Amino acid sequence: MSYRVCFVCTGNICRSPMAESVFRARVAEAGLEDLVEVDSAGTGGWHEGEAADPRTVSVLEEHGYDTEHIARQFQPSWFGRLDLVIALDTGHLQALRRIAPTEEDARKIHLLRSFDLTADGDLDVPDPYYGGRDGFEECLEMVEAASTGLLAAVQEQLEGRAA
Repeated sequence: MSYRVCFVCTGNICRSPMAESVFRARVAEAGLEDLVEVDSAGTGGWHEGEAADPRTVSVLEEHGYDTEHIARQFQPSWFGRLDLVIALDTGHLQALRRIAPTEEDARKIHLLRSFDLTADGDLDVPDPYYGGRDGFEECLEMVEAASTGLLAAVQEQLEGRAA
C-alpha cells in the first residue's frame, strides 16, 4: 500500500507543482518511488487543466527537476486516500482544514516549512506569481530545505507501518 502525499497551494501552477517535483526527486533518490506517491493540487480551480507557470518550469529545469504537470483543484473526497496534505502557506492550511471531512483528516494537514528545522518565524512559502524570477528561486530554496525533513518524516511513517 502506497503512502500518499499531496502538496496544495492556490492555483496549482507555482508552489505546489514545484514542491511536488522536488519531493518526487527526493523520494526517488531515497529509493522509495514504489512506496510513496506524490501529487499536488490547488485550493481553487482557476488554472485547472493548465501546465505549471513557465517561470516554475524554467527554475525547476535549471535545477534538474522533472516538470510534467497539469493543474487541478483539491477535492475534499481525496482526504480518505491521502496520508499527508501539505499546505504551502497558512491560508491554504486554513482552507484545507475548513473542508476536511473529519478531525482525522484535518490532522493530515501540515505546513511544508514545518518540516524545515532551519525555518524561523514565518512558515509560509510566499507566492511568487506576481513577482519576478527571484521569487521562484526563493520558493525553490524553501521547498528544497523543507523536503529533507519531510522525507525523514515520511520514512519514519513507512517504518511504523512495516513494524
